Amino acid sequence: QVQLVESGGGLVQAGGSLRLSCAASGRTGSNYAMGWFRQAPGNEREFVTAISRRGGRIYSQKSVTGRFTISRDNAKNTVILQMNSLKPEDTAVYYCAADSDDSTWWQGVAHDYDYWGQGTQVTVSS
Repeated sequence: QVQLVESGGGLVQAGGSLRLSCAASGRTGSNYAMGWFRQAPGNEREFVTAISRRGGRIYSQKSVTGRFTISRDNAKNTVILQMNSLKPEDTAVYYCAADSDDSTWWQGVAHDYDYWGQGTQVTVSS
């Protein structure tokens, strides 16, 4: 069993930055690829970015490439999402997720992920 807890969300003006953290407990470390998803009101949950078990591979949605950076520290069981140059369309609840299957995590499909955090709200004002 894995528990994920996100933090770091908040309100920021367009062009600003936020740093989201995901703390994992349980059987974590390098056992799971980790991803970030987001869901805006009225929309389906969408893939943002994900990182492989040891951090060697990263896949990101095109709309965040060059602005968002995912990283992980397996010794601390922590995944970070650094978000820069934020836009109002980035407003959503952001979720951290863990995928035990090394063949699926990079496809960014939500139902492939085994464990989810409760989410943290990110609001970008124009």
